[in-house]
Amino acid sequence: MKENSFKRNRKAMMALLLCTGFIVTQPISVMAEEIMIFAQTAQQQKQSVSGVIKDATGEPVIGASVLEKGTTNGTITDFDGRFTLNVIPGTTLIISYIGYKTVEMKTVAGQPINLTLTEDSEMLEEVVVVGYGTMRKKDLTGSVVQINPSKIADQNPTSVQDVLRGTPGLQIGYDASAKGSDASILLRGQNSLGTNASPMIVLDGMAFYGELSEINPDDIAQIDVLKDASSAAIYGAKAAAGVIIITTKKGKEGKPVINVGANLSVSRKSDYRDYFDAAGYLKFHQDWRKMYYTYGQGEDGLYDYYQAKDGSGNLLYPAGYYDDPRTLTEGEQKAWASNIGVSGIGLSEGESILGLFARRLEFNNSPMMMENFLNGRMVDWNDATFRTGFNQDYNASISGATERVNYYFSLGYINNEGAVQGNEYNAFRSNMKINAKITDWLEVGANVNFQDRSDGDIQVSLGSNYWDNNMLRNSPYASMYDNNGNYEQYPMSGLPTNGGYNYYFDRQYYDLEKGYTVLNTIFNAKITLPAGFSYQFNIAPRYQWFYDRYWMSADLPNASAADRGVNRGWSKNFDWNLNNTITWDKIFGEHHFTAILVQEAEEHRYWSDNVNARNITPSDALGFHYTQGANKTQSGFSTNDTHYTAASYLGRLFYSFKDRYMFTGTFRRDGYSGFGSNNPWGNFGSVGLSWVFSEENFMSDAHDWMDMGKLRLSWGTNGNREFGDVYSTLSNLSLAGGSMVYYQNGNSNVVNPLYMSRLAAPNLEWEKTKAWNIGLDFSFLNGRLTANMDYYLKKTTDMIMSQRLPSFSGFGSIMANLGEVQNQGFEIALNSTNIQNRNFIWNTSVGFSINKNKINHIYYDYDENGVEKDDTSNGWFIGQAIGTIWYYETDGVWQNTPEDIASAALVGQKPGDPKVVNHYTEDDRILEDGTRIPVYNDNDKVYQGTTAPPVYWNLRNDFTLWKDLTLSVSLYSYMGHKSRAGYWLNQENGGSQVTNGFNVAARKYWTPDNPTNDYCRLNAAGPNTGLANGVDKVYNRSFVRLDDITLGYTLPQKWTRKFMIDRIRLTASCKNVCTFDNWEYGDPETGGLATRTFNFGINVTL
Repeated sequence: MKENSFKRNRKAMMALLLCTGFIVTQPISVMAEEIMIFAQTAQQQKQSVSGVIKDATGEPVIGASVLEKGTTNGTITDFDGRFTLNVIPGTTLIISYIGYKTVEMKTVAGQPINLTLTEDSEMLEEVVVVGYGTMRKKDLTGSVVQINPSKIADQNPTSVQDVLRGTPGLQIGYDASAKGSDASILLRGQNSLGTNASPMIVLDGMAFYGELSEINPDDIAQIDVLKDASSAAIYGAKAAAGVIIITTKKGKEGKPVINVGANLSVSRKSDYRDYFDAAGYLKFHQDWRKMYYTYGQGEDGLYDYYQAKDGSGNLLYPAGYYDDPRTLTEGEQKAWASNIGVSGIGLSEGESILGLFARRLEFNNSPMMMENFLNGRMVDWNDATFRTGFNQDYNASISGATERVNYYFSLGYINNEGAVQGNEYNAFRSNMKINAKITDWLEVGANVNFQDRSDGDIQVSLGSNYWDNNMLRNSPYASMYDNNGNYEQYPMSGLPTNGGYNYYFDRQYYDLEKGYTVLNTIFNAKITLPAGFSYQFNIAPRYQWFYDRYWMSADLPNASAADRGVNRGWSKNFDWNLNNTITWDKIFGEHHFTAILVQEAEEHRYWSDNVNARNITPSDALGFHYTQGANKTQSGFSTNDTHYTAASYLGRLFYSFKDRYMFTGTFRRDGYSGFGSNNPWGNFGSVGLSWVFSEENFMSDAHDWMDMGKLRLSWGTNGNREFGDVYSTLSNLSLAGGSMVYYQNGNSNVVNPLYMSRLAAPNLEWEKTKAWNIGLDFSFLNGRLTANMDYYLKKTTDMIMSQRLPSFSGFGSIMANLGEVQNQGFEIALNSTNIQNRNFIWNTSVGFSINKNKINHIYYDYDENGVEKDDTSNGWFIGQAIGTIWYYETDGVWQNTPEDIASAALVGQKPGDPKVVNHYTEDDRILEDGTRIPVYNDNDKVYQGTTAPPVYWNLRNDFTLWKDLTLSVSLYSYMGHKSRAGYWLNQENGGSQVTNGFNVAARKYWTPDNPTNDYCRLNAAGPNTGLANGVDKVYNRSFVRLDDITLGYTLPQKWTRKFMIDRIRLTASCKNVCTFDNWEYGDPETGGLATRTFNFGINVTL
């Protein structure tokens, strides 16, 4: 058992006690009232009342609440809509169900209750959360999407990103780690070149500054995404990239509801570049040497293996030199061993035929590997690197409400193993939400969210370079263990040079703990005033503690003294934001007014300390738990503090006439300490209009098939302040190299001078995004088909960037407002109920979005004619998208034909090498005979697409059979994007990786017998007129992913009620089922690793 496991459990227990303490502190008067009621009713004789609850179509209403008025005594209806409840004679029952009008009915002895519930049109109207309030969806003038997590609860979403995936206009990244909640979020394209483009997160009405992993998806009631300026401008300073508003669950009137869920899953690598197994490894090493040592031009003028000759025309290596002798007869083996050509090697005394084969493949560079090969000992380093991870996710909640108090409390624990060895994540999460109505005019509430998480341990590196710590690159004939059965430190050779990497050896000498403890809180009070006025105060303090403890043993062989020791890091964040809100809401006949005035303030503080201690004593006994006696010259200490503030004033006016014509106007003024002293304040506003044209008289004939039609128009501006270093507008002093000597009172003194390393930027101002949006909303056939369509145009100006300065200024750059980026696009969301009857329901949802991104201006540099120039060093091009690929174009591979051989030779290439298109011919070299030799430089580069996918779509189908069995299938696609990669060149670090025996990622390659145009020969070369090292290829990264298949089943209540259980839900799902794409080098979305997860869950409601 790990030493720190008790600490983690102790923290979880503290969280439980903390949140439980908040629950039991609800008003004593309410608890006393309930106790008295219970005592009184217990003394009276009760009788049994039963009945059946149905809807207007005669279908039973399953799960309707039946509550004895004035008590917490209640039940819910079963599969047939039936209920039985023991009550006081003559009492009144309150019968309710979501979407239907609540009914109160007095009981009569001996008479069953047969009731038909009617739909409540007001309740059925979707209510969305907007800035500082809520609105009916039909009243919206902006583009807002609402997401109900309960619809995908069976899929066991483990992160907020899982819930958001599939929203039109929202691009969610893919996180294949054990944590799974660090995926990026991008709404309607990238707005800026220099600032953070992630949407603002709002939790229960307050700006949220933590990680999304701190929010348990099981606690989320709904998510509202504000996509256009009209809806998001109320948040002004932080809303340029959109706003995501998360609302957590609360209790419902009736008896307390206890919900317990457990989800167990296994995850495994689904996509990553496979490395050669032993057979593939041998063939690759044979083919590589044939290409590297024997490839040449034959007598017929064509290229082939075993055609390379010396200066006298003798073959360097005879045909078959690198063949595996185990495939030959005994006689053929003798000829194979003796036929060595000019440069080959033959049998040594006492050497076996297999030993000679190994020497020809240069395995003798590593005696350890040579011995393993000769003795048939192999290691599957793929299995040593990856694993089947076991994941656990447990959640429990209790919720309820009385006339005065509403409460929700939850506790969750998650423990995940990633698909990569050592990649682990675990977290305790708890949430408490309580609201109490103290008087008829005063309400108070609190929301406390706690998390203690560990972000993982030391894990296997998958690496990105040839020589980094990546076990997959070890030869199959490398050693996991030494001769004594201990882990081998250098599995390839037993020596540090070209020794390979063994994670399991290193893990014996390292230890790492890293994690966070976070407390997010929201406290609020609301006062209801006369004449439709109300006042609300909200404050949200947030505390975060981070620790990072690392230890390297002094016993680690071959490690330097400067590396051995302890690193201990600690940091603390304290953030708070508050707002004071006055709301006026009034209806005058057909006129509806809502006005809001808000004052906001926020403060953010950060402190950190880091200690690096080397040559500590005692060195190993206590690891990083007790550090002293370190070598001062080899150790270090650093600190950092950060402090910034912001303030805002804002207002919003909403007006509606006849629920048909709507107007929304907002204005916000923001101040931020991070901006230049001359421009700390920014002004932002928006206007939105909407028209429910379906209510007009000229649409009366369409009412039979059209429920609603609405047109929306909006314009607005938002700001962005997320530019990293909050002190970047201030000048900075740094310590200069060297020293100065001065004399005082006859004594010499040495000082280190300071110099100004950064120029102040007092004129830096807000980055601004202006956006226009036009939208249409439709509902047909009593809501069986709905559609939402939006066209938008966004322009971001005054982008916050680092501007280069001329060298004579003495500074490299200064923060400035530069450039303009544009995004325009179209989105559509369709939802339909295709079939609906008693035993079968089929629903479909489709989302589609397309975004065109473009850099209009950079304002960085100009040519001699005053024309704005591209910034090629950063890859920014006027009129092109951010992430545009500007590169050489390839046209396949030079083939083994006389024409191609002659053309390739002009630029120093051979058949199998990449063919590069010569787009610019003005600088070509022309020989005396008129032959043109291409010269490659930037003039030959062309635009070949963008790395950001412009098209996104998703499709989901939900099937319900016999009301209890459900099946959902969802998929999504990113299309139209590309990437650059050099995989097709098949270069292995100039061959040194191969000659030292390392393994490589499995690949296809050109050979004389396989003259493909898709892959180059092994160790291909580029044209020697500018691209001798080769040229990358541009790949299509479009894909379609079958993301999830989920099966769910609710056990019949006639079974569960026998055990006093209201509901048991069983689920099974597969995440990342399969992917359709043309990308061969890993997962097309991540570019590398992806995982497939099989999940099994149970949810019990009491």
